[in-house]
Amino acid sequence: MEGSLVGSRWFLVIFLMGMVILGPEGDLYAKTIPNQIPHLTIPILGTSFNQQRQPIGLVSQITIDLQKRRDQHGLQIQFHTEPGQFSLLARKAIHQAITRALRAANLSSESWTVLLMFPYTGLTIYGESLSAMVGLSVVAMAKGEPLLEGRTLTGTITDEGTIGSVSGVQLKILAAYHEHFQRVLVPSVYDEREGDWRIPFLMHVSPVSTVEEAYRGLTGHQLKDRP
Repeated sequence: MEGSLVGSRWFLVIFLMGMVILGPEGDLYAKTIPNQIPHLTIPILGTSFNQQRQPIGLVSQITIDLQKRRDQHGLQIQFHTEPGQFSLLARKAIHQAITRALRAANLSSESWTVLLMFPYTGLTIYGESLSAMVGLSVVAMAKGEPLLEGRTLTGTITDEGTIGSVSGVQLKILAAYHEHFQRVLVPSVYDEREGDWRIPFLMHVSPVSTVEEAYRGLTGHQLKDRP
């Protein structure tokens, strides 16, 4: 299922110990911003199955480290393979989201290394719906702009800089509601497979169309700094 977290009892994935590393994608340009945030733990929304094999929403976390290198060999994205793991689809979506978000923010990343860890032993994260949250969090770290507390985002980042649709939105909103999140950002593009769904009472759900809207909703700041 899209954006799902699945325990090893249902799906077994074997990785070599260490990290999975993805290299640079495309040319990123413009200026590097000082006062970067080197370490951040972010909330992500996903879906899984309960013991009765019924779909449920989940709130989990990913930790991100942003390191500045002395060389200029291009963006490096590294995925820890323990305690939890990232599926190939998740790694690809995260890689695309980070590079697209940095490009949209007009930030240089030629000397950066991004390290990601899923801190849940025996679990693998699947799907793409965490990728926009990860990509925009890296931008916030690079710019030194903290994420606003109690907010999270589900969606992808397209090559055109829009927030792409994902499935399981209702389940993810309910999970965020039960974890007392104040605001959830969701793609404005509606996936017809979702059917009709309702917003929980007192829950602030904000449809967003672009990375600019999503970044402003997560940080309260503009994606691109004024000249």
